[in-house]
Amino acid sequence: MKSHVIGAGALLIAFAFAYPTVRAAELNTAAVVYKLPDQIDWKDNGGNKQAVLTGDPSKPGLYAVMVTWKAGNMSRPHFHPNDRFITVLSGTWWVGTGNKFDPNSTVPMPAGSFVTHFGKQVHYDGAKEGDAVLLIVGEGPATATRVDEAK
Repeated sequence: MKSHVIGAGALLIAFAFAYPTVRAAELNTAAVVYKLPDQIDWKDNGGNKQAVLTGDPSKPGLYAVMVTWKAGNMSRPHFHPNDRFITVLSGTWWVGTGNKFDPNSTVPMPAGSFVTHFGKQVHYDGAKEGDAVLLIVGEGPATATRVDEAK
């Protein structure tokens, strides 16, 4: 029995050396570009973190950004000039509408949720107990205009 185990082990080692090591293929950058997680450039954005994936949110045109809302950070009522399409990647993101800031009336959007912010419509949002990571896609410029809050 012992000789069979040793023989099988020797066969596996010989087999492993008989084939070249598997390594990543080179991709044609005209067809595909990518960034691995450790290559994504996150920047502090007023208490949250943001990483621009494509485009320039400050200019006209398509953009995609990831945003990490830090726990306990909520925006005040505001609107954007254009529609924005948001996917919650992790955590729970909380969304409210209207110009009366009331975090207790926000609705939880767990990971996997998809939300559309329609252009020029007032909303507020953020994270409560834990961080939330979002993927936001839209047409720039991605400005936010604060509104007078209702009392």
